Amino acid sequence: QVQLVESGGGLVQAGGSLRLSCAASGGHFSINIMSWYHQAPGKQRQLVALINGGGGTNYADSVKGRFTISRDIPSNTVYLQMNSLKPEDTGVYYCNSRSTLDYSRGFSGDWGQGTQVTVSS
Repeated sequence: QVQLVESGGGLVQAGGSLRLSCAASGGHFSINIMSWYHQAPGKQRQLVALINGGGGTNYADSVKGRFTISRDIPSNTVYLQMNSLKPEDTGVYYCNSRSTLDYSRGFSGDWGQGTQVTVSS
């Protein structure tokens, strides 16, 4: 099991930037698929970005060109750089860790506690 702790959320004006961090401990950070999810108020949690063990990335259409996911293996940390933020980006952002096998099976994996991002218009 991987323990995940997110940080970096806050209040920002539209057009601004934030960088979220997710510190991982335990498990196989370097080879797991690491993801960021966004849960807007009253809505389901949705995938924003993921990075696999080989460094390949994938993004939701709504954040392409604005958000960048990256990972630092020595520090077991995954980041989400969020630029050109919009009010609809408001919500709680969760970090997720899954093995490739669990990801292919649709298992939920391990979650952090989430960090709140609020974008004012």
